[in-house]
Amino acid sequence: MKNPTTAYVKRTQKDYTISFKLQVVNAIENGALTASQAVEPCGISSRSTDTN
Repeated sequence: MKNPTTAYVKRTQKDYTISFKLQVVNAIENGALTASQAVEPCGISSRSTDTN
């Protein structure tokens, strides 16, 4: 039996730590940031990420 070769595929998804997620959510809930404002400075790839 031959071993199949697998190609490495780079992930584009970011893994955020729980503390980072809580900081962003806290800032949004306290009114310091809107969901739209949190996207760029926090490095979130899309707005749908922070609303799910």
